[in-house]
Amino acid sequence: MAEPVAAPGADRGARDRAALRRLSDGYAAAVDALDGGAFADLFTEDGELWVPDVTRGGDPVVRRAGREALARIPAGLARYHATCHGVGRADFAVDGETATGDVTGVAHHLSAGPSGGDGPGTDTIWHLRYVDTYRRTGDGWRIARRALHLRGTEERPLPRTGPGR
Repeated sequence: MAEPVAAPGADRGARDRAALRRLSDGYAAAVDALDGGAFADLFTEDGELWVPDVTRGGDPVVRRAGREALARIPAGLARYHATCHGVGRADFAVDGETATGDVTGVAHHLSAGPSGGDGPGTDTIWHLRYVDTYRRTGDGWRIARRALHLRGTEERPLPRTGPGR
């Protein structure tokens, strides 16, 4: 029996969705590594990131735009002993040279206790949803707009923290 023939463009759609997933994974990796340059490279030249003011709730109300502002974002997490961002479900819809995405994830923000690493600490967990718009560029897919919705937070004591960054 012959194998089914894929519809024209089916391979490109799968490649596009895989590239968009890599973008979300790259975002998590750049944040955890505090790599501002790699983080900014994930965005279009006019890209923007909307984040919540956690003192006012979980809706994205603070805008960061442009390479310079975006490159500074990961450094803001240096106050933590370590962070670990995990990307969960990711749904993408590609329409030619643009795409949209709905991506969920969890971000762990580890704080060491008074003795620093190798002692007790706290894990502040953010449950996230990113609502994204992407644009295909000469360098591949990039984030044009990302809105971070904070769906919930929790804190857990850690009996022991390991090595930090």
